[in-house]
Amino acid sequence: MKYLFPILLLTSFLLNSCDFSKKTEELDLRESKLLEKEKAFALKEADYQSLIKMRDSLYTKKDSVETIALPQNVIGKWNGKIICTDSNCPENMIGDVRNDTWEFIQDGQNISAKVINRTGQIRVYQGTYNGSEIRLNYKSDSSAAKKTEINVLLKDIQDSKIKGTREVTGENNCISRFSVDLDKSKN
Repeated sequence: MKYLFPILLLTSFLLNSCDFSKKTEELDLRESKLLEKEKAFALKEADYQSLIKMRDSLYTKKDSVETIALPQNVIGKWNGKIICTDSNCPENMIGDVRNDTWEFIQDGQNISAKVINRTGQIRVYQGTYNGSEIRLNYKSDSSAAKKTEINVLLKDIQDSKIKGTREVTGENNCISRFSVDLDKSKN
């Protein structure tokens, strides 16, 4: 009997320690799941804060650059005559003449010109107007066979006539320059 109490105490301790290690494992598992949930929540919180910043930026006052509306007489269709004046590109020769149809459009602050050549190819130029000149730009997309960038500067803007220049940068950075004469379309 003298040894019975210590044996029971030792047995009880051993049984409890096995149960203790099992509970420790369960606690560690719960803690790791909780950490995963906290990380997922932190990511969602970061996304939420990013969305709030984006929303707030939409409501903030826009920068002070004002766009000037195109004159009403410019908006609409024009008949274009483009003549090559200088070129080091094999596809353009000095004196080449092209006839296109131009249509100027203003949608809010965006100015664009849709240009249709005689074969029906359409290019849409994006641009700006500063009150005295129109600047237009076109870049071929990355899937195009030939990479092209076209810049147009229209400086002489009258009621029924617009004049300016067009510069085309083609493959291997060759450059062709053209004079641009636009006459207001009657229809």
